[in-house]
Order: sequence, then C-alpha cells, then structure tokens
Amino acid sequence: MKTLIYYFFKLFVKTGLFFYSKKIIIVGSEHIPKKEAVIFTANHPNGLIDPLLIATHIKRRTNFLVRAAVFNNPTIAKFFNLLGMMPIYRIRDGVQQLSKNEEIFNKCQLLLKNNKTLLIFPEGTHKKDRAVRPLSKGFTRIIFKTLDNFPDTKINIVPVGITYQNVSSYPSKTAIHFGSPILANNYYDKQNINQSVKNIKELVSNQLEDLSVHIKQDENYETILSTLNNAQVDFTKVNHVNALIKDKKILPQKKRSINYALPLLLLIVLNSLAPYSIWKLLSKKVDETEFIDTFRFGVNAILFPLFYCIQSWVINIFFGWKIALLYFLTSFLLILLYTKLSTTPPSK
Repeated sequence: MKTLIYYFFKLFVKTGLFFYSKKIIIVGSEHIPKKEAVIFTANHPNGLIDPLLIATHIKRRTNFLVRAAVFNNPTIAKFFNLLGMMPIYRIRDGVQQLSKNEEIFNKCQLLLKNNKTLLIFPEGTHKKDRAVRPLSKGFTRIIFKTLDNFPDTKINIVPVGITYQNVSSYPSKTAIHFGSPILANNYYDKQNINQSVKNIKELVSNQLEDLSVHIKQDENYETILSTLNNAQVDFTKVNHVNALIKDKKILPQKKRSINYALPLLLLIVLNSLAPYSIWKLLSKKVDETEFIDTFRFGVNAILFPLFYCIQSWVINIFFGWKIALLYFLTSFLLILLYTKLSTTPPSK
C-alpha cells in the first residue's frame, strides 16, 4: 500500500512540476546503476524543490534526507515519510536533537545494504549562490558505517548537479546532470579514515563543479556573476557557461527580453483570484528566497486544481457538464501555455 501511495504522489508531483517548470533538462540518467546501492549527492540551491525535482526524474524509488525543521507538523511529517523523506538534525535544531541522527543513519545503512537509493545534500544547507560549497563529511560516515557492518555491499556515489535559470521566479528552466558513478568501496581505507573522507569528498566536489554552474567564491565572484547575468546567458547550458567562466571571456550585454506571454498571466489571475490571493498572503511569510519556489509550488499544486474543480462543479450546475469540462481543461491549458511560452531572466 505504501508503495502505491508513493508512486501516486510521485506522479502527482511530477505532473505538477511539468506545469510549473518551463523546461526540465535531464542529462546523464543512464549513469545510474539499476540494481546496486546508490547515494545521490547533489548541490542544494533551492529548498525542498531540489529533492522533488531530482526524485521525480529518477526511475528508481528514492529516499532522501532533508532538514528536520520541515517535520515539525505531524501531519506533514507523515506525508513526507510516505515520500521517502527522513529528517536530519543539525545543531540549530538543538544539541539534544542530534542523538536522533543515529537512528536515521542506521535506517540509511539498511537501505544501502538492501541495494536501495538515498539522496543526500552534502553541502549541508541550501543557498542560491552559483557555486559548489564545501561538503560536509556526514555522507561519508553513512557509507563507511555501512561498509563496516555490511562489507559485501557495493555502494555507488552518483553526484547530481542541479542548475536553475532563476531560483526565485516562475516559471524557470532547470537542468539536472547526473555524474559518473564512484564506487565508494575503492576509496575506503579503514586504516586511514581521514584520507578516505578527503578523497571521496574531493571526487564528489570535482564532479559537482562540472555538473552545475560553478563560480569560484572569491573576490571575483560578484563581477563574474554580474557579467553573466547582464549577458542574459542560459545557465541551464551548464557546460557552455562553465567554459565561459573558465576562459574569462568578455561578454556583450543584452537587453532583458520581453515576456510576450504576460497577457496569459493576466487571464490566469482573473480566472484564479481566490487561490492567487491566498498564495500572495502566504508568500509574505516566506523569509528565505530559496524557499519561495518550494512554497509556491506546494500551495499552488493543491489550491489551483481544487479551485478549478469547485468552479467547474458550479458551472456544471448552471450550464451543463460539457461547458464545465471545457472550462476545466481551458484553465489548465492557460497555465501550461504561460509556463512553456514565458521568458524569465537569470537571477543572481
């Protein structure tokens, strides 16, 4: 039953993301091992939308670790558990909470021992900077503990780079690049744990810097980023943009393109005043840019279809089911057309 619920919500979320995203580009998914244990290690620029995008575009059922704060509501926690989410506690959650991580790590070991998959964000926190940040060693601890307890387990690390054209605007293009598998067993030396940790972190970090747009965070970061933004580059063309950064090319400035799809947005707002107004009220409570996409997607994926169903039911009472069905389909078509035809500039 849990499996059925998981795949139902996976389909629901994936459908919602299709309507929410201008384009989702998947590269390298053929690299994912089909049967052995896999730890996906991804960069983390955009809140809970990151694991949702990655998990819905992996054929294998995926479990993932997210920050414990999102599990504070018991009802939401049960829903997240059904989706394969597990809480990871940090010092900011309270020192006394850190002991709970041991149980979570034990669950992760059993998943890997049974050749399941696990998605981890080794940067530790989300941040929209276009740079791969230093990786924590938590994911190596899970790997090494698993190999200690179940030495016959083959654990593949697959780095995942996720790059947004704009992490805070709807709609936005997204590129997800899967890297080459790293067989963790080959880099684990019980006699030299520290070097093993260093080697694996370096291998993962190097791939992530190639799989996502990476600007070295030094005194030139803001200048390079500003140049790329002013040139209106397509950040989802990851290899091309990274080559521009590496070659330090001087790029001509381009004017911001006109969004000719805006009239469609006006029609959508007029047709959806109730859910749109609710979202606007709720959005004022979002105090982190990296969580705007998460809340907008979550709220609108539920409110908009619900509102259209209610409004279609009312239309059916007065004008019949044919007119109601036409209205229902047209409402979704408007959203789909705006999402796919709209243009959004890159963001910092």
